[in-house]
Amino acid sequence: MRLAVIRDSMYRAILPEGQIECDRYDRSENGVDLYDGDDQFIAFVPYANLHALADEDLYTGDTSEDERSIM
Repeated sequence: MRLAVIRDSMYRAILPEGQIECDRYDRSENGVDLYDGDDQFIAFVPYANLHALADEDLYTGDTSEDERSIM
């Protein structure tokens, strides 16, 4: 069952072992499917293993000292 399709910008799936970059993702009941810019499937990540799904702007956007860090 697909819940949502997100297609705004580049994303990073933050996992306990590292990160996976993707261009879009589909949310489902059990996790997220990650896809590249050509809509090729990259990975399925169960919610239990997903620490965060961050927009690329979080890493490249203009930040100030008043903003909180996710790390």
